Order: sequence, then C-alpha cells, then structure tokens
Amino acid sequence: MKTIDNYNFKNKKALVRVDFNVPLDNDFKIIDDTRIRAAIPTLKKILNDGGSVIIMSHFGRPKNLPELKFSLIHAVPLVSQLLGRPVQFAKDCIGAATRNMAANLKPGEVLLLENVRFHAEETKGSESFAKELASLGDVFVNDAFGAAHRAHASTTTIAKFFPHDKMFGYLMAHELESIEKLLKLYKKPFTAILGGAKVSGKIAIIANLMDRIDNLIIGGGMAYTFVKAMGGNVGSSLVEEDRIQTAVQIIEDAEKKGVKIFIPTDTLVADAFSNDAARKVCDIKNIPEGWLGLDIGPATEKEFAAVIETSATILWNGPMGVFEMSNFEHGTRAVADAVVNATKSGAYSLIGGGDSVAAINKYKLTDQVSCVSTGGGAMLEGLEGQVLPGVRAVDESVEKIIR
Repeated sequence: MKTIDNYNFKNKKALVRVDFNVPLDNDFKIIDDTRIRAAIPTLKKILNDGGSVIIMSHFGRPKNLPELKFSLIHAVPLVSQLLGRPVQFAKDCIGAATRNMAANLKPGEVLLLENVRFHAEETKGSESFAKELASLGDVFVNDAFGAAHRAHASTTTIAKFFPHDKMFGYLMAHELESIEKLLKLYKKPFTAILGGAKVSGKIAIIANLMDRIDNLIIGGGMAYTFVKAMGGNVGSSLVEEDRIQTAVQIIEDAEKKGVKIFIPTDTLVADAFSNDAARKVCDIKNIPEGWLGLDIGPATEKEFAAVIETSATILWNGPMGVFEMSNFEHGTRAVADAVVNATKSGAYSLIGGGDSVAAINKYKLTDQVSCVSTGGGAMLEGLEGQVLPGVRAVDESVEKIIR
C-alpha cells in the first residue's frame, strides 16, 4: 500500500484531501471533532519532514454556491490548535489568489482551502477542476476515507495528475487495513452485529459477509421486520413491509450456510415515540397493538452479550434501539460494553456507521475497541465488496486486497 510512511516531504507542497465534514451548532461551533483529529497525524508527518500542507475538503451539501454555514473557515481555529501553528485560509479552492497563497507557502506552513463543493465541478468529477486543484501541490495525499466512495474531482479525478507522487495518509491506510482484517484476515468466531432502522440498507453487507461470519446478530428497528417475517405480532413497531420476504431469505441463507442468526426475544416497548412515553418489556413476538418496540429487552441483552464476548472478530453497525433517548439506550450500551469486553480479551472489533459510531463516542468507549471508522458510507460499501473510487485512483492493488 502506498502510504506517506515511505515518502520524504522535505521542501514539498503536499495537497492533502481530508474529510473535515463535521457537525456544527447554530453558532458555527464544531460539535464533534473526531474526523479533524483523525487527520492530524498525517498532517504532522508532512510538516515534520519539512514539507508544507495544503488541505482540501468538502463540507456539507451546499448547492454549489458559497454559504457561511458550509464554510471551512469554521475549522481554522481547531486545526491551528491541534497542529500548534497558524493555519492560513484561502477564500476559494481555486483561482489566482489561491494559487499565489499556495506558491508562497514555506516549509512548515499550512493552508486550508475553502469548501471544494462550492463548485459544481467537484461532484461532477470535472477533469479541468481537478487539474486546477492539482496545480497547487507537488504531491497528492488522500486521507479522506469518508469520501473514498465518491468519484469526485478532489477524491478521484485529481490522482491522474500525480502519476507517481500519490499515496494514502495514515487514516486512509488504517481504515483500509481494518476492512481487510474483516474480509480477509478475520479470526473465528466472527460475529456481525447489525442494527439501525432498516433492513434495506444492510442487504448487501449481509450477502458479502454470509460466507465469512459464524454469528449474525440483528437488533434495532430492522429486527421487527424479521420478527414479522417469522409470523410475530409487532404492534405499531417499524416494519419494512416490502422487505419481509428479504428477511425470510436471509434467515434461510443463514441456516444453509451454518450461520447462527440471533433475533431479539424480548423488547422494551412504548405507547408513543417519546422518551417520556409509558414503557414495558414484552415478548417481541407479542407486542400489543398501539405499542412500538424502541429497544431490545434484558433477556436479549444477555444473549447478545454472551455471543459477542466469545467472538474473535466483531463488526458492529447500527444501534439496538433509539439510543438518543435515555430510556431506550440500555440495549445499545449493553452491546457496546460487550464489544469492549471482547476486545479486552483479544478480539478484533470494528465499529462503523454513523449511529453506532455516535453511540460508542457517547459512551466514551472509542479507545477501548480496535477501530472506529470515520467513514460510514465508504466503510459500508467497502464491506459490501464494492470498488471505492478514491482508493482505486491512488492504488489499484488495494482494491484487490479488500474485495
């Protein structure tokens, strides 16, 4: 894998694609800085070598016009603090003024470009736009795993203008190694824990993992579609009616392949989708009308934990319930604790997907699992066995490793 470890950046201007797409509050303050912190080791390596850094990223989904709420200027104070040096800011990612700022960068200096998505050419993968971006630097470093599944100008097209001087940053390399560990280098027993609202978003992952895993744990809103597929009464719980047959097929496939499938046996139900609603535990196959399942129950927590804690490889994608509400987070927390316990016992654990990452961060357990992915969509597509354009553009051999 072509990484920055094998490159000396002395007197080089490194054009680094990062993923600074972080949430802001109403005062434009960063709520979760995980993705920015994750890019810092790569930036520091370049600076410590005696190179200069030109940072580019997207931020949000602006409609191709500059808007203050989508400006990367909000990231400048934090990046400056984390790097321990001032960060210059270019009000555009291309143009004469930006070219001059880049040309005048001295070793050890940092320039952050404005949001690349302020130009429609970015998401179109425009070659002319990519060429203009490429003209700013001597070497291209892709460290934006969260955008690796996008064939955009600054993630993919740009690489062709650096036929030799292109490589992955530390974050990208770590994320790709994590996917490889799950798809190629896994140890058994291998358990996949899938939660979240919908079955439809997990079908491709299940299909790609079915020949590898030993246990498939189903939780979250998607569990009620499986329960209904098995003939249960789920009351007013979330169900994807058009995926009931899909759930039946997954259950049948698991049986054929010798995969043990674990579906909740009890559930915490409420009479409304509210933290203050009346709630009770009941058999998941006999939920009363007017009640809806919002978390797994205590018996299920114990069963799931027993499976997880005896696993050697663990993938967790999706919460067990509406963990954003304090009365319905217990199941998600129980799974998080079980994953941590398994990791302490030597298991390899990968947490991916926005909500499960949010959960592990909420419980401050990030440092107690093997890897927390910074790229929800990219990680999921990688686990589905799809080609990631941003990866192939830098190093085609890596796609063969993770597919």
